[in-house]
Amino acid sequence: MDNSEERTNEKLVKRQNGLEKSSESDMQQYAPAEDEKQMSFLDHLEELRWHIIRAMLAIVVFAIAAFSMKTLVWHTIILAPTRADFWTFQMFCKIGSSIGFEGFCFDTIPFIIQSRKMTGQFTMHITSSVVVGLIAAFPYVFWEIWRFISPGLYENERRLSRGAVFFVSVLFMTGVLFGYFIVTPISVNFLGNYQVDPSILNEFDITSYISIVLTLVLGCGLLFQLPIVVYFFSKAGIITPAALIKYRRHAIVVILIIAAIVTPPDPVTQLLVTFPLVLLYQLSIYISRVVLRQKLERQAREEAEGATGS
Repeated sequence: MDNSEERTNEKLVKRQNGLEKSSESDMQQYAPAEDEKQMSFLDHLEELRWHIIRAMLAIVVFAIAAFSMKTLVWHTIILAPTRADFWTFQMFCKIGSSIGFEGFCFDTIPFIIQSRKMTGQFTMHITSSVVVGLIAAFPYVFWEIWRFISPGLYENERRLSRGAVFFVSVLFMTGVLFGYFIVTPISVNFLGNYQVDPSILNEFDITSYISIVLTLVLGCGLLFQLPIVVYFFSKAGIITPAALIKYRRHAIVVILIIAAIVTPPDPVTQLLVTFPLVLLYQLSIYISRVVLRQKLERQAREEAEGATGS
């Protein structure tokens, strides 16, 4: 009897030690890093203020550089989609010529850009410089934001979100390039050639042109963040691949509505924005599946380790 009781007590002690070790490892996994000091609410506000100041300084530096390079920014970049020698139009012309269709080739885009306000050009010069500064400084701006957010994450969350700054920046720049080289020139060509009557001339104000270009470029850059949003929501358990598949038709309708908001009112441009967003949605389903599979594998591994320890 004494021997059996001793063996039972030993088993209970081992099991308790195993549970204590498991709980300690879980606490270490989900606890913040030890070197992170406790900060008060005012300390957090002060830290946030300096992150914002550094991010704004980066935008200002790039904006000043863009403002000083007026010819490069305006003639070479902003107004380039209004000319027939733009890279996208030349590629379309070559593609059309290779298949025997010359409709993609043209010499001019029949519209005029003019400034109807005394301060129109100066105001647009400042606006465009700020936007160029924001685009150029976006990786650094997001890095500053991430530096403020990451100390509040648990250790396992930091490990799983490595490379966030890189992937967010790559997707944003990809969206900006897509909006500039694909969506913007096709929109400008369509709207510049559209006429309800030959007696009506297309003479656009500079503010109208700049607003369309900036909306398309920045809009595409932000919309291309969809996989990142789905990744973090899947990590948090808010989104599952089953839900994404179930509501895929609803999501396509929402994508069409968003494309209609961020693009000019022409169907060609809306479809150009919708098509890559649908592809990104499909990619997001795959990402969510990978996240869920990794989560299930980790849970199964932890359960196996717990069973072995007991």
